[in-house]
Amino acid sequence: MPADLSSSIPSGLTALSQADPLRPAETPHLLAYLATVTDPRTRAGRRHPLVAILVLAAAAVLAGARSVAAIAEWAADAPQPVRAALGTRRDPRTGHWVWAVPSETTIRRTLARLDAEALAAAIGAWLADRDRPDRRRRAVAVDGKTLRGAKRDGRQVHLLAAMDHTTRAVLAQRQVDGAPGEVPGFRPLLADLDLADVVVTADALQTHPDAAEFLVTGKQAHYLLVVKANQPTLLGRCARLAWHRVPVLDRTRDRAHGRVELRTLKVVTVHHFGFPHAAQVIQVTRTTRQLRTRRWRTVTIYAITSLTFAQASPARLADHIRGHWAIENGLHYLRDTTFAEDGSQLRTGAGPHVMACLRNLAIGALCQAGPVNLAAALRHHARDPTRPLATLGITLG
Repeated sequence: MPADLSSSIPSGLTALSQADPLRPAETPHLLAYLATVTDPRTRAGRRHPLVAILVLAAAAVLAGARSVAAIAEWAADAPQPVRAALGTRRDPRTGHWVWAVPSETTIRRTLARLDAEALAAAIGAWLADRDRPDRRRRAVAVDGKTLRGAKRDGRQVHLLAAMDHTTRAVLAQRQVDGAPGEVPGFRPLLADLDLADVVVTADALQTHPDAAEFLVTGKQAHYLLVVKANQPTLLGRCARLAWHRVPVLDRTRDRAHGRVELRTLKVVTVHHFGFPHAAQVIQVTRTTRQLRTRRWRTVTIYAITSLTFAQASPARLADHIRGHWAIENGLHYLRDTTFAEDGSQLRTGAGPHVMACLRNLAIGALCQAGPVNLAAALRHHARDPTRPLATLGITLG
């Protein structure tokens, strides 16, 4: 999306703009969004601008850096034009045109003291505004993930995120107290997002009347929630519907990852179902078989939605359900396999959450144009230090 040439850089970037480290690119200014994150350091201890540290870390993660040490190594190897474009400071000891980069200790301490939720909001806003303005956001998935290698006070760090189904852009992310903390963290996570006419999908942990009321009444959104045994009364009502009389309205067959999967979907319109704003109940039957065997395994799940039949066809509902799985396969799984997130033992302060935000930024920026092989894209960016800058909307000045 072409940037608005009349858009200005916030006052916090005045010094950087006077130093001429940046030129506007074809995307919204990432630095302008990162400038909204408060610098936790005292004024006397600031040798490197916070925005420069953040964008340097983002560029390094785009080049495949998995740790703070790798970020510092990438920065140390960056040529002078790249350092200048990142907004680093001039080194008065070595010459007027030599740009210094922060040390590993500086990067580690700064990231550990950041407001990670503010960083996640800034990154989410940049990814959202970078997308085509004429495309309405159709669905947002909410799910949590435990960072298994990171512990604070003896407990593993657990993050709750909201991700756009289509672009994999993480719009908001906050740290919660384990999986049980996802329920009280649901409303604060979505409170600042514009969700009008958006379908919010979530797993059974969030299937509560309060969440449904908040989405429909408070956010003017729609919900599609999975129903499982944590809501036994609601699950019983769904299972007792006359499904044997309902025709199959959507059918798909997939063959991948060494298995064949058949999915059928049935939908029933309901009124006064005992759940706020419930309009339709969905039954999805998944039958899978490993290619090496002849044994089929069948699983039936139920979901409930505030969308009426006129607002969402069975095929659209099937898309929303499959789209929700993308937060597991297209975000959490990628952070584990490609960035080795669960193997990271970074645990100081907000460090684990901040690194997850930077990985979200890399995934969202790379996937925004469509499906991509993330590992190959990271190797592509690692071969040329100017490529991460181009992806982040920064050009050499």
